[in-house]
Amino acid sequence: MAESPNPIFNNIIKQIIKKSLFTERQVEIILNQLNIQKTDFSITKGAYYRQVNQSRNKLLGLYYSVILLKGLGVLIPEDIDVINRLSEQISVIQNSDVFPEREYEIISVIEALVNRACRL
Repeated sequence: MAESPNPIFNNIIKQIIKKSLFTERQVEIILNQLNIQKTDFSITKGAYYRQVNQSRNKLLGLYYSVILLKGLGVLIPEDIDVINRLSEQISVIQNSDVFPEREYEIISVIEALVNRACRL
C-alpha cells in the first residue's frame, strides 16, 4: 500500500513515522479520527474503515506493549522521561519551520536518545 503524500508532515515527522510501527496513512487516519487534523481521503469508505480498524489495532498493541514493558521493568522511569521530553519537542517541531540543514542534526539527536534508552 502506497504512502499518502502529506504536506502536514514535515521531514522530521516523516522520518520518525518511518521508524515507528505506523505508516503515514495510519497516522493521518488516527489524527483524523481523533479530530486532531482533518484530512480528505481519496479512498472508498470501506477501505478507510478497514484502515481505521488496522490503526486502532496497532494503537491498542502499542498501549499493551508499553504497559507490559513498563510492568516488567524494561521501560524504566528515565526512559519514560526521555520519551516525554522528545514528544514535547516533536510538538514544537511539528508547528515550526526547521531549516533543511538542521533536520539531519535534529533527527540524529532523536535517534541517539532513543538508542540510548533502548538498552537491549
